[in-house]
Amino acid sequence: MTSSPITMYGAEWCSDCRRSKALLDARGVAYEYVDLEAVTEGADRAFAISGRTSIPVIAFADGTHQVEPSNAELEGKLRELGVLA
Repeated sequence: MTSSPITMYGAEWCSDCRRSKALLDARGVAYEYVDLEAVTEGADRAFAISGRTSIPVIAFADGTHQVEPSNAELEGKLRELGVLA
C-alpha cells in the first residue's frame, strides 16, 4: 500500500466507484485514488488485494479491504478506523 491510509482502486466508468469516491470526498476523507484505466498495474494490485475483479477495491491501513461496499458499509469501516466520528 502507499503512504495514504486508504487506497481506492477504481475507474470513472464504474458507478459504484463514483459513488464511493463521492462519499469519501464529501466526508473529507484523505485517500489515494488509483485510476485503473491510467495505472497499468493497478488492476493487478487490486486483484492481489481482493482476489476479485470487481471494483472499487478500497484498501485500509489495518490490512482489511472492501469490494463494492455500500455507503453504509464504507461509513461503518471509516467509523471503525476513527476516520469519521
